[in-house]
Parts: sequence; structure tokens; C-alpha cells
Amino acid sequence: MPHDAGIPFLREVVVFLVIAAILVPLFARVRISPVLGFLVAGVIVGPHGLGVFVEQAHWLSYITFTDVDSIAILAEFGIVFLLFLIGLELSLGRLWSMRKLVLGLGSSQVALTGVIIGTIAWALGSSTNAAILIGASFALSSTAVVVEELVQRRELATRVGRASFSVLLLQDLAVVPILILVGAFGDASGGSLWLALGKGFGVAAAAAAAIYVLGRIVLRPLFRLAASARAPEFFVAITLLTAIGASAATGAAGLSLALGAFLAGLLLSETEFKHQIEVDIQPFKGLLMGLFFLTVGMGIDLSTLADSGLLIVASVLGLLILKTVVITTLARAFGLPFPCAAHVGLLLGQAGEFGLLVVGLSMASGIIESGPGQFLLLVAALSMMLTPGLAIFGARVSRYLERNSAAPSLGPSPDEIAEMGGHVVIAGYGRVGRAVAELLREERIDYVALDMNAQLVSQLRSRDEPVFFGDGRRADVLAKVGADRASAIVLTLDQEREAEDAVRDIRARWPEIPIYARSRDLAHAAELDAAGATRTIPELAESSLQMGAFVLMGLGIPMDAVNTVCDRVRDRGYEGL
Repeated sequence: MPHDAGIPFLREVVVFLVIAAILVPLFARVRISPVLGFLVAGVIVGPHGLGVFVEQAHWLSYITFTDVDSIAILAEFGIVFLLFLIGLELSLGRLWSMRKLVLGLGSSQVALTGVIIGTIAWALGSSTNAAILIGASFALSSTAVVVEELVQRRELATRVGRASFSVLLLQDLAVVPILILVGAFGDASGGSLWLALGKGFGVAAAAAAAIYVLGRIVLRPLFRLAASARAPEFFVAITLLTAIGASAATGAAGLSLALGAFLAGLLLSETEFKHQIEVDIQPFKGLLMGLFFLTVGMGIDLSTLADSGLLIVASVLGLLILKTVVITTLARAFGLPFPCAAHVGLLLGQAGEFGLLVVGLSMASGIIESGPGQFLLLVAALSMMLTPGLAIFGARVSRYLERNSAAPSLGPSPDEIAEMGGHVVIAGYGRVGRAVAELLREERIDYVALDMNAQLVSQLRSRDEPVFFGDGRRADVLAKVGADRASAIVLTLDQEREAEDAVRDIRARWPEIPIYARSRDLAHAAELDAAGATRTIPELAESSLQMGAFVLMGLGIPMDAVNTVCDRVRDRGYEGL
């Protein structure tokens, strides 16, 4: 149908925004994640959903997509920014701090699951190339859905959350060689496979090196220039330019656009601008990812479900059982207690968004035929839809096993703590300490807490929280929880003199580590500053300031202006309070 007002994709964009603004929030009301909401919406408004009835009811043409190719170019942007954000969340420091689980458990899981599923696909009649890609794609789990479930259930900082996240990190890294394989297998039709593979990986290595070198030379000065302008729109523009420019570079080299975006995100993850970039691009993240999942949903033909319903259900159950057993077994082999291992296995048993992407690209390249491809898309999508239920079931199974276990896991082990780095150490896990921990969990930052309340520690560790019994005032105790490798130490101690002594001891032992300390009033804050604290937060002054801020906002003063006023008061050392 012609586009309204001569603007390309106008109708498509309007329909997409209606789905994002109305339909997906309605799904959220019944606890369906946005990812699954967009998938379901795509099925509904796609050519295999309501689009089937366009000829009988012409008005449906205004709210449906009868041609998936019409928004394929828009969906490509969704894929590009999905990979960019994944790369941005990775960092060499985080990978190294979690190396045992990431490189050990993660790589073992991807390799073993991929081989088993690939062998099954080959035995059922798939070509060798198709079987390899099917195995690789279904070895991956859904980062978007699983992380969202962990955050909602407040389990990201637990042992289960860390183990699951470690496996997902490796799976995200595995996407890069899988995308190269798709391109190589597509190029190898009628030619040498090994030549295509060598060309694909060689060109990818050259592109990665070029992006890295150019990025190191150009990116930092460019972002510093944008930051110095103090204009958010310039900063966002540079971010978008980086992601799309890197994608264009790999695309020009004959590789996937998503590969360039991933490399750009990985490069920026090591810069001081990472967090601001994450905040600036956050409003686009959900929409761009939604665009990708919407397109995937449109490509799913429900008639396949009608024709092969029992086989699809059996395949979904088989996939979930197979991955759960493999992941649970490997997690036990890498030292996780059985209750925790079973929970991780159930949580990661589904296929993922990258599996959908790889299958879709393989169908477009002719590696996987349309019929089997539709079957695989349905299996992957249905397994993802079961994830919230599996998360609940996994938690219940874990609690049951914990109650009946002779050796309950009780939070992270000392060996896991010994491998951590870049985490935050919280000394004192009362009201203030728990508030800090909650914020760290929201930002997916590892932490370890110390407290002298044995009953509280036992209670929290039974919920798998990273809390240990210990005196946070003593530097030697802090060293046991990796204070020497920590990114910061937070002191929430009540006793004024003991807090000052603790700051002095920590500063003497680790001169460079940031120390954030709680103080009762301004006088106590001054003493902590003199002892070596990086930043002190005087409770009485800060609560008074927050009260004044609420009053100003109640009088109609904009929030940005109120924050500016509060920052000026803080910069003056709370003078006048």
C-alpha cells in the first residue's frame, strides 16, 4: 500500500509506536516481559496473523504488516543497537573477574550443548552447515529475558544470578564467531568452505583491528569534545555515529553490520564515558530491541504450529530438558552446589534472541530451508515464553533442595570471592548498607557486605545474598573479601570514633581506593574527611536538603533546577544547614 504523505515507512512506524505505547504495556500488566510482548505482537499484526484476513477486511491493512520486508531495514537498526548495547555491557575487567564461570562454565556449556543439538539436527536430515548453525543458535539462551527476570526477582547479585550472568556473557561473545560462520557458509555455496571461513575470520580480524586502532585514536578525543560542549544532543549524536559507523565499516568489508556495532560497544566499554552513554541511549534501547523482536514475531507462521503442534511441543520440552540437564551437570562440575546448579539450569534452558537472529539470517542465506526454519523459530519463541514460569519453578526447586541438603550453599563461597574484582565492599549491612546494595543490584555491580549481626548474616545468606560475618572496621577482615581488588569501600558504621579509625586504617593500607563514609553530622563529616575519606554523607544535613528539595518541587520548580541548587549547597559543604 502507498505510504502516507509520501514519507517512507510512515504507516509502519505509526503501527510500531502504537504497539510500543499501548499493546506491550498491556502485556506487562499480566507480567509478560516486553521482549515476549513484542514477539506476540509481531505474530498478531504480521502477515501470518491478522494479515491473513486483509482481503476479507480491508481496514486491517492499516494496522497489520503484510510484507515483513517493508520494515526489514528498520529491524536492522534494532539488531545493530542490540549488539552495540551488549558490547557496551561487557568489559575485559568484568570478564576477567568472573573468568572461572565465564570461560569455564560458559564456554563448556556453549560447546557441549551446540554439539549435542547439532548432532541431533544432522541425524534428522539437516545439512552439515545447517546442523552446525542450529546447534550454535540453540546453545544460546535469552540474555534480555533472563536478566530482566533476575532483576525483577532481585537475584542478580546472588550466586544464581552471578553464575547465570557469567554464562550469558560468554554466550554474547559467542555470537560474533557464529555471525561470521553464517556469512562464511552463505559465501561457500558453490565454493570452498575452508576458503570462505578463512576469508570470513581474516576479514573480521582486520576489521576489528582497524576499529580498535581508529577508536583508540579518534573516539576518546571525540567524546571529550562532545562532553566539553555540555550539550546532550551532541553526545548522543557521537554515540549513534560510533555504532552506525562501525556497522558500516564491517558491512563494507562484507561482514555483518551487527559485528561492527558489537565491536564499537566493546571498545567504548573500556572508556570513562561508558555510563553516560548507557544513560543517554537507554530511552532508545527498548524501542530498538522491540523493533527487532517485532520483526521476528512477524516471521513466525502459526500454521506450522497447527500442522506440527505435537512435534513442536515435544521439541520445546526436549530443548528445555536437554539444556537444563547439561547446564546443571556442568555447573556442578565447576563447583556450584546442586540447588544452585539446578536453578541456573532451569533459568537458562530456553533458546534466545540471538538464536532467532541466527536462524533468520540462515533462512535468508538459504542455509536453512523455509519449512524447518519456521519450525525452529516457533520452538525458540515458545521456549522463551516459558522463561518466567521456569524462573519461578527454578527458585522453588532450589529452595526445596536447600532445605533437604546436608550442605546448603548459603551464598557465595570464599573461592568465588577470591576471584572477584572491581566489586564494592560494604562494611555494615544495616538500613544504609542495604540501600546501597539495592542500588548496586539495579546497576548489576557486584558487591560483598560485612556485618557483625550473626543472626542477620545467617538470614541473608540463606537467601543467597553475598553477606559475611566480620568486623568491617578492620583492614585485615576487609582484605579477606577482596578489598585490595575492590572499586570502592562503603562504610556505614554508627560509631563515630570507630568509623574514623577504620578510614585511617583503610587509607594507610590502600591509598588509592575510594572510601565512601556515612557521618552523623557536619562535624563528624569533617573528621572523616581529615582521616582520608573520599566522600562523606552527613545524614542530618542530607535529609534536611532532601526535604527542601521536595518543597521546591512541590512549589513547581523544575527537577533539574532543584538538583542544581542542591549540588551548590553540597559543594559549599552544606553551609547554612
